[in-house]
Amino acid sequence: MTKAQIQALGPALSRYLGAFEDCFAHPDTRDHLRHYISGQLSNLPRKSVEPMAHWAEVPPRTLQEFLSLSQWDDDRLRDRVQQIVAREHAEAQGILIVDESGHPKKGNKTACVHREYCGASGKIDNCVMSVHLCYASFDGQFRTMIDSDLYLPEKGWNDQARRREAGIPEALVYRPKYQIALEQVQRAKDNGICPGWVVADEWYGQKPAFIAGLEALARRFVLEIPKNVMGWTREPKSPDTPRGQVRNLVRWSKEMRDQEWIKFHIKDTGMGPMVWEARAASFWMWREGRVVGPYWLLAARDVLDPQTIKYFLSNASGGVPEEVILHVGFARWPVERTLEDEKSELGLSHFEVRKYPAILRHLRITQVSHLFLARQTRRLREKKSGGDHLPGAGCGQRHARRPDAEPAGPDLSPDQSRQDHPRHSSQKRQSPRLPRQRSSETITPSESPRRDTPLLHSAAERIAL
Repeated sequence: MTKAQIQALGPALSRYLGAFEDCFAHPDTRDHLRHYISGQLSNLPRKSVEPMAHWAEVPPRTLQEFLSLSQWDDDRLRDRVQQIVAREHAEAQGILIVDESGHPKKGNKTACVHREYCGASGKIDNCVMSVHLCYASFDGQFRTMIDSDLYLPEKGWNDQARRREAGIPEALVYRPKYQIALEQVQRAKDNGICPGWVVADEWYGQKPAFIAGLEALARRFVLEIPKNVMGWTREPKSPDTPRGQVRNLVRWSKEMRDQEWIKFHIKDTGMGPMVWEARAASFWMWREGRVVGPYWLLAARDVLDPQTIKYFLSNASGGVPEEVILHVGFARWPVERTLEDEKSELGLSHFEVRKYPAILRHLRITQVSHLFLARQTRRLREKKSGGDHLPGAGCGQRHARRPDAEPAGPDLSPDQSRQDHPRHSSQKRQSPRLPRQRSSETITPSESPRRDTPLLHSAAERIAL
């Protein structure tokens, strides 16, 4: 944005930033938040501290100290973003999306820097990795980052002198990325965000501890999983029953083989409609010394390239239409768009500070900036549409902002059980037209096959319906 455009948004920005006043003990420090965010919203080609300070007409050292030395509560800043989303933008079918991002950096002085594959450079590179949690509406029209954390590598940062120089807190220890993501989901829950779904890519989907953690948090999920994940499409009578990789189960198991591939319209893209075809079955896995399940196992293949197959694991109840689960499984694009916006428009990777607290503050301020943009985008869209509901992502029909496929509802207590089961019958099915706007309560037994075993194992029966 130009200075004139930001000045035109000045009253709206002031009202918005008023919600963060109690994060700062002194008015001067609070003013620096506005300077920093205005710099991020600007049309500067690079949005590091020095050019943003010149743009805001304040001394560069002022913004440097704002990130590194000033006393203010960046944890509360992060929490306030989540509280605003929970209060003003949450919906029953909202989606939390886990992802990570790399920020290339030179040298070895920047906190948490290490060599790892970095998507930004497309190679193994010297970079700082961050783990993110994005909130998106079911249709993907509203999306914003609600949590960001730095990933401390397991190796290379055990030297105490190096840690002190980089400002890494003494109490901070190595945590796998999936553990960081689980902590973020927990924080979102603590701040009132109770989404309908959690989504992550196959790196997270292959981690048994991540799946167990989501179930412990009573979160419903659709996770992409690798083709070599092992399990059964029938409940095994014994743990010694031979298991199969999901790629082989989808091809050869009776539960999958007897089904047709059914086409689903995932979404519309600039290249035209995205159409995939899918099969689904119940699925059990071996975890923590016991058989767990059943889950949904969905296989989806690209109709234009049948060799491209994705596999999804979900703990949704049996009343959820298959196309809804596929819609959620393919709903990782909002976090990718959000990261792209934060990097290209707000300078997410432009930080030149080196110490851990300063980098973390930069990540969290960027969330504040992005939420402001997301709110303005929604306001303008609703104004343009006259307040009418927007079409859902990938759907050729208009639908309510809160889809009624399956209400999120309250968390269930461990002693409540459910008898629905996810596997579709082997009878031929007609390709559904998307979206199927029916509540799970309206699905009759003749429409949704059942079985005698519960949908979820006992440890997961608290998942919100």
